Amino acid sequence: MTDLTIRRNVENDLAPLARLLADPDALTLVNPNAKQPFDPVEWQEKWLGEMDDEDFYLVDADGSEVGFFALRVGIGPEVRHLTYVFVAEEMRGGTGHLLASWIEQAARDLGALTITLKCETDNAPAMRIYEAAGYEVLSEKNGMATMRRDLD
Repeated sequence: MTDLTIRRNVENDLAPLARLLADPDALTLVNPNAKQPFDPVEWQEKWLGEMDDEDFYLVDADGSEVGFFALRVGIGPEVRHLTYVFVAEEMRGGTGHLLASWIEQAARDLGALTITLKCETDNAPAMRIYEAAGYEVLSEKNGMATMRRDLD
């Protein structure tokens, strides 16, 4: 997995995300409120359209996008909220811990002191990754855990 890197999506190019989320189940997993099939205009205007949102692609050695995550401004510019995390199925199994460290570094590069996120409590692999990365569960409600990691 060391041949993976992240790339900031400075061009707001959503074509790779459309490919990653072409499967309706993948799209529902990442954003159950989004239209089916993936609509780049909707994502640009509604889901990734905030001025200070930053999104990133996970890229393999061949330069193909194999994952995605976004960092929104949270309750203040020093807080980033992690959203829309997705890793292609063939890249799962070991990528999560590496991705967690890249998310932390990306948040630091954006000036964040804290990262927050929501995770489905029945997504045991993701919960384990976040907890191992130092996130604490602040609350659990309606099958969702709200988590926080303070960056040092």
